[in-house]
Amino acid sequence: PGARGRAPAPGNRRNGPRAAATHAKTATRSLAPRSRSGVGQRELRSARAEALAEESPAFAAWGAAGGQQKRTDLKKIVILGAGPIVIGQACEFDYSGTQACKALKQEGYEIVLVNSNPATIMTDPGTADRTYVGPMTPESVKDILVKEQPDALLPTMGGQTALNLAKALAESGALDELGIELIGAKLDAINVAEDRLLFKEAMDRIGLNTPPSGTAETMEEAFEIQKKIGNFPIIIRPAFTLGGTGGGIAYNQEEFNQIVQAGLTASMTSQVLIEKSLIGWKEYELEVMRDLKDNVVIICSIENIDPMGVHTGDSVTVAPAQTLTDKEYQRLRDASVAIIREVGVECGGSNVQFGVNPEDGEVMVIEMNPRVSRSSALASKATGFPIAKMAAKLAIGFTLDCIPNDITQKTPASFEPSIDYVVTKIPRFAFEKFPGSSPVLTTQMKSVGEAMAIGRTFQESFQKALRSLEVGLNGWSPPKGAATPSMEEIRYSLRTPNPDRLVAVWYALDAGITLDEVTQLTRMDPWFLNQLYLLKEVGNWVKANDLAGIEASDWKQIKARGFSDAQIATLAGMEEGQVAQLRRKAGVRPVMKRVDTCAAEFEANTPYMYSTYDGEDECQANDKRKVLILGGGPNRIGQGIEFDYCCCHAAFSLSAEGYETIMMNSNPETVSTDYDTSDRLYFEPLTVEDVVNVLEAERPEGIIVQFGGQTPLKLAKPLQKYLEENPIPAASGNGHVKIWGTSPDSIDAAEDREQFEALLQKLKIDQPPGGIARSE
Repeated sequence: PGARGRAPAPGNRRNGPRAAATHAKTATRSLAPRSRSGVGQRELRSARAEALAEESPAFAAWGAAGGQQKRTDLKKIVILGAGPIVIGQACEFDYSGTQACKALKQEGYEIVLVNSNPATIMTDPGTADRTYVGPMTPESVKDILVKEQPDALLPTMGGQTALNLAKALAESGALDELGIELIGAKLDAINVAEDRLLFKEAMDRIGLNTPPSGTAETMEEAFEIQKKIGNFPIIIRPAFTLGGTGGGIAYNQEEFNQIVQAGLTASMTSQVLIEKSLIGWKEYELEVMRDLKDNVVIICSIENIDPMGVHTGDSVTVAPAQTLTDKEYQRLRDASVAIIREVGVECGGSNVQFGVNPEDGEVMVIEMNPRVSRSSALASKATGFPIAKMAAKLAIGFTLDCIPNDITQKTPASFEPSIDYVVTKIPRFAFEKFPGSSPVLTTQMKSVGEAMAIGRTFQESFQKALRSLEVGLNGWSPPKGAATPSMEEIRYSLRTPNPDRLVAVWYALDAGITLDEVTQLTRMDPWFLNQLYLLKEVGNWVKANDLAGIEASDWKQIKARGFSDAQIATLAGMEEGQVAQLRRKAGVRPVMKRVDTCAAEFEANTPYMYSTYDGEDECQANDKRKVLILGGGPNRIGQGIEFDYCCCHAAFSLSAEGYETIMMNSNPETVSTDYDTSDRLYFEPLTVEDVVNVLEAERPEGIIVQFGGQTPLKLAKPLQKYLEENPIPAASGNGHVKIWGTSPDSIDAAEDREQFEALLQKLKIDQPPGGIARSE
């Protein structure tokens, strides 16, 4: 059913991203060739890598080299957490803080943690040597520092909260008074990166362009800058705030006045940047790491599908960047290296954001985070490179060339990650929880969580990410039973950034609106819209053909584009089970691929996997006693970090009992999706089809559904039904795969309102009068 788009080449100097034109020329691709002897390409690459490892001194004796590098003058280190979960600062900082605690404890340092969020893995008694759960205020933290007398303070793992605390403590003289050193990012670097005026001056010094702008600390100064910039829209960005809090886009004078006042109030330094709008430009970000010897590496490039004007946390993003030519990528890469050096981030990770004019390629620097961020968590899970862990080690004196890559064990951290797949992240919103709130996306972050998916192509990872959101989407098509919007509503949704914008693109193409008009209204890159157009064409092909008569090659083409069985069933007017049966009858099943940080150049020692329909299987399942734990999916109001905590402890407890643990989740912000939390990790949507795929690949003795919140609970009954109809023998030989813990029938009795009401009546327990309604 048409050609497939491929991922670009790995994003580093050895092989940068290809031009969009190259994508079109290489759209059709056969499965990976095998040698005449029957040995797969991955095996050949692994053999070559082992030979190189034996020959190259660069791959040897990291332990000895590292032991000489770490600082011995530091004994006790305080790590600042991020405090409570808020929009813009969620469980990604539990992930980064937990990694930092583990990494530094392993190096022999005494770790003191300060955080106020009890629902985190970070605040478990065993994570740090001593944990303080209390207010995240300068006064409270100073009292802790006085009592503990640490040698250093690490503020780059706790988001904006930790940075602002460190700034306040340093500028008050408390750190100097107590003889405590800031590590990871010095005060000057924090100020240059976060203070809008200092950052603009730093960019001017190294010859990099920033949007025409000015900084204001009063309304009068703001009006003067507005006059110089001229026409609306105008962007307002407060300094030292979280997720763009207090900022936004002003389209008229009234909005300008409101947003500037809100920004001045939100900023801890009462400062806002007022800049010319770059709405419509393409937005990219690069994750950068630097060590104390000035080695700098680019971990990952990320491209926003939404053009400038939407906070990157609210945009659908893709890694690696898909539409940059190699020359354009190298320009951004060189600029990122220059920026981290000029700002003065001596060691650790940073996130640099750029705007690129789609007309002429002009580049503008937007901003920089001198710390790990939500994008850092995404980049870590996308590449398998543990940014927070590496940043913590760099803060105590290690250099990138002397830290081993945990996944390959054959390459150092200075070996830039390369990936031979595509990762798509889609944010999740909760506007329905706040009646009257405007679902319009701007530069102030509004998403409450996100889902990530991995595929061999953009189309595959995009559709997998959509069904990972758990908002009623089975892929890129409207939710079941949704009313078709009018042409006016479709065009409004294309023009105005909102959570349903990409679904509006489907409606637009279905209604006959041309690709050119969709491009003009959305300002999205034509390459992405063309990929979506091809998906629509495949959907039309499925509608027009009898699935019982199509070839196995057609099934592979459809599934390789990320179409779920449920989505195909809707298109074909069938039941999902019928589609699965026809697909299996044709012999089309997914294979499992490994995330290895190096595009299969070296063998991966860590089983971190995703499913696809392209190439050879890399699962290498064993016959040990094992159990599959289903995670909670994307964060949302009512289902957040506390369920990730439960899933992690389930994995730890079962490992202690001798079981091999398998984690399955789609949330890149979590500790549960860290590569070393469980024995095996599957980054997959939490649907019946995807869970069954993992069950058939691994054949565990049990599945645990009760720790991930409502997400896995909803899967309990359909999974039970499937396993009763299609028993799967456990790999260990101990019976068949079954659901452990509370039975699906008992879960159903508690969750189904009608069943629960009947149970209470049977037990003669009173409840408020009520009834069950199934329609208006």
